[in-house]
Amino acid sequence: MIQLRDLLLHVRPKQVLGDLSVPVTEVTIDSRQAAAGVCFIALRGSNTDGHRFIPMVVAAEAAAIICEALPEEPSKDVCFVVVPDSAEAAGLIADAFYGNPSAAMQVVGVTGTNGKTTVTTLLYQLFTDLGYCCGLISTVQNRIAEGCETATHTTPDALSVHHLLARMQQAGCTHVFMEVSSHAIHQRRIAGIRFAGGVFTNITHDHLDYHKTFDEYIRVKKRFFDDLPSSAFALSNLDDKRGAVMLQNTKAEKSGFSLYQPAPFKGKVLENNLSGLVLDMNGTELHGRLIGTFNAYNLLAAYGVALLLGEEKHVVLEKLSNLPGAPGRFETYRSPKEGILGIVDYAHTPDALINVLATINQLRREGQQLISIVGCGGDRDKTKRPIMAQAVCEHSTRAILTSDNPRSEDPEVILNEMEAGLNTAQRRKALRIADRKEAIKTAVIMAHPGDIILLAGKGHESYQEVKGIRHHFDDREILNQTFQLLDK
Repeated sequence: MIQLRDLLLHVRPKQVLGDLSVPVTEVTIDSRQAAAGVCFIALRGSNTDGHRFIPMVVAAEAAAIICEALPEEPSKDVCFVVVPDSAEAAGLIADAFYGNPSAAMQVVGVTGTNGKTTVTTLLYQLFTDLGYCCGLISTVQNRIAEGCETATHTTPDALSVHHLLARMQQAGCTHVFMEVSSHAIHQRRIAGIRFAGGVFTNITHDHLDYHKTFDEYIRVKKRFFDDLPSSAFALSNLDDKRGAVMLQNTKAEKSGFSLYQPAPFKGKVLENNLSGLVLDMNGTELHGRLIGTFNAYNLLAAYGVALLLGEEKHVVLEKLSNLPGAPGRFETYRSPKEGILGIVDYAHTPDALINVLATINQLRREGQQLISIVGCGGDRDKTKRPIMAQAVCEHSTRAILTSDNPRSEDPEVILNEMEAGLNTAQRRKALRIADRKEAIKTAVIMAHPGDIILLAGKGHESYQEVKGIRHHFDDREILNQTFQLLDK
């Protein structure tokens, strides 16, 4: 049984009241799980403060409480450990409690506004094909070897992520590829993880409802690389104007990938069509199944990681050529009879949406309509709503504005804010249909044989959240059902 003192080896307490030799059987950030033998960590969250529940934890006879401030009359029946940052301590304590699992594996974190899910999924698929037992922590799913679990967050809380890593280690995983969100960096959910490497994909307008300013968003992303150890690598997209910034203060081995300038991992798009990509990768051709320039960057990132981890170039390129990418990321479907091409993509930021639209427009034939469906999530950054509407109208033949996940907001209010960004010419292109299922059906009815329909924003999601309730809803299912009805 582990003692409290053993959990604090990398934590620097400001004050200790009680016996550090007390045995700990469980660690939690949820006061409702407090009981004898449990170590409770009081976190200050955006919605609630764990310090409020310390009396409840004391009453439950917990073994220890980790906190940033003592209660006015701390109980002598529990050991109190005061730390500068409870969130940071949570990761360090969880790492120790679960036996330092990340140190026993090659853990690679991928951060950036767009591309995280595709890059981590490609790496999981690639290293699995190379014969390794792998773990995946992503927005879409968590995978332990061949097992698959639905993900609830891009990056889980500190205790959950270390528990997940421990399960991966126990299952024999040697490599783990995980998305690292800006929220997770800021909230220290990745504290205690020993990263073998970090990847920066790009940074664009997103999450300003949380970070408030773009400069703060950049600073948070950069902290991930600043914290990497000298034993790790830092791989950055040098074509992004902040790519070099991410590497400025890192102690890790610096490397980069690029399509347009000299870089250790240099790519060039030779062919780009709706059947896939042909890339020159450091002088060798790769024929890939993924589509679009943004996927050229994703493939380059995966290629760079594999070589930095010591894999052989030609074997890596051979494996990469057959990979399908991530669910709901530029995923294509076709109606058999009419030949209408449906593309489902998670693009939910202005930059991601513009990239997807630009890719389609670059590849579609003359006379081929592009009908795009897009919405904006409720309770999220409102400033991007008019920009999303402008983008979809500017770069599509026809646009349908609809609901995404309205959450607690009125869908009609969200649509009003989207439409507010449109000029007269753009309004002529746009339809407004709040019901997403009806919007998809309308797009299919409007399409002529050979046309393209883009369903943007929800991608892999199998639900729609309305008034706090998640209802089953999958763009891919609705699209395929509508195609079948059309082809009858």
